[in-house]
Amino acid sequence: QVQLVESGGGLVQAGGSLRLSCATSGSIFSINAMGWYRQAPGKQRELVAAITSGGSTNYADAVKGRFTISRDNAKNTVYLQMNSLKPEDTAVYYCNANGWLLERLWEQVDYWGQGTQVTVSS
Repeated sequence: QVQLVESGGGLVQAGGSLRLSCATSGSIFSINAMGWYRQAPGKQRELVAAITSGGSTNYADAVKGRFTISRDNAKNTVYLQMNSLKPEDTAVYYCNANGWLLERLWEQVDYWGQGTQVTVSS
């Protein structure tokens, strides 16, 4: 099995910053892409940012210019630097890893972290 361990969430004031991290552990996992999703109360889970193993990135329009996703492929770890936070960013943030277990290369799979709460007060 693959485990995603998230950290860095918390409570911040509007305009503040947080840095989320997510590390993959457990079974050997070859990553196609990693990303951050978020889900606010009463809303569907949505993509915030994603990065491929080659370094290509994409962002939701709502966070462009404020959030930066990065990765350390050697550690299978992804980071999300969140600056200029707004109350609208309040949500549970989930780390996602998409790829292959090396013992089951025929099967592309997704794994999710447990989620970390980000609350931005006004």
